[in-house]
Amino acid sequence: MLLMGGVLVLIALTFNVLTGGIFLSPENLYNVAQQTAVVGIVATVMVLVIVARHIDLSVGSTMGFVGVLIAWLMYTQGWHWVEASIAGLAASILVSVYQGALTAMLGVPSFVVTVGGLMSFRGAAFLVADGKTQPVSDPVFQQLGGGFDGSIGVFASWMVALAVCLGLLMSAAARRRAKTRYGIPNNPMWIDAMGVLIPAAIAVAFVATMNAYQIPSKDAPQGIPIPVLIWAAVALILGFLVTRTRFGRYVYAMGGNPEAAELVGIPVKRVTLMLFALLGLLVGLAAIVSIARLNAGTNSLGTGMELYVIAAAVIGGTALAGGSGSILGSVLGALIMQSIDSGMLLMDVPIGWRYVIVGQVLIVAVVFDVIYRRRTEGKS
Repeated sequence: MLLMGGVLVLIALTFNVLTGGIFLSPENLYNVAQQTAVVGIVATVMVLVIVARHIDLSVGSTMGFVGVLIAWLMYTQGWHWVEASIAGLAASILVSVYQGALTAMLGVPSFVVTVGGLMSFRGAAFLVADGKTQPVSDPVFQQLGGGFDGSIGVFASWMVALAVCLGLLMSAAARRRAKTRYGIPNNPMWIDAMGVLIPAAIAVAFVATMNAYQIPSKDAPQGIPIPVLIWAAVALILGFLVTRTRFGRYVYAMGGNPEAAELVGIPVKRVTLMLFALLGLLVGLAAIVSIARLNAGTNSLGTGMELYVIAAAVIGGTALAGGSGSILGSVLGALIMQSIDSGMLLMDVPIGWRYVIVGQVLIVAVVFDVIYRRRTEGKS
């Protein structure tokens, strides 16, 4: 995590120099935060899918299908955005459970199943609305995607920062009390203090940056974008599932050794279905945020997103062989991917070269992961 954090800082500083200070401007950082949210939402759960030794290559196509379906229900059928969103989430969950059932119940490799889904659901996105773009005009729904009115303002943003700081402090104090109660030696106070101060400083700096950006036609700064809050909520909830629930322990046990996990009584098939259902839920949520941001459901929605999601997970330290990975790593990985893409866009790098560079970054991350794990296993 420290290495990935250092890489992110180095990337930001490098692009800031190359773009003449534009990259670290409040406006660009606000846009980067918004743009990363969609990939970040799906990457958080893709980590768990890969940890459990599965993969889903159809998330981009599923998001396109669900996005067009929601927009079609709102624009063509006249549904309220809440009803349309619920229907889209249900469709996304059904798609993922269908693919997960083929993997869990019949033993079909998830790679094969989801490659078929990649093609099938991209076609379904065209069939839903006959290939026509479906505009989305509900002002409340559009706020979910960020943009002009899609932020919470200065005061609420500072309240979020205060809540984060208090949460970090209370969590650190609770850990120290728990260790003392069970006779476990505590870390030196300065180490726990740094564990609170560093993330708190990052949170305050982020909020200050978001509050520094003001759209010229508005009277007040933007504050934290709503998509970023949704992403943060998803990361916190999944972090809780991973560290505090039986489901999270089962996922990591399955990734470490599926046969042993089944022998000790872990319901591997049921957990796999639950994992794919969770993936479907968050893909649907990402589709909602995406069409709210674009103000339309288009057939090309989510094209290539599966590569960015998997890259974010791998760059964040998730092993493609399964068994290890973290939610925080997916957050850092998504930020690294989007920072590279945004920096190249500011430098007017042609799209062909952007794809080449992003692909090579993914390869470098995988190579680094393989070398690091070999050396670690050799030392152990």
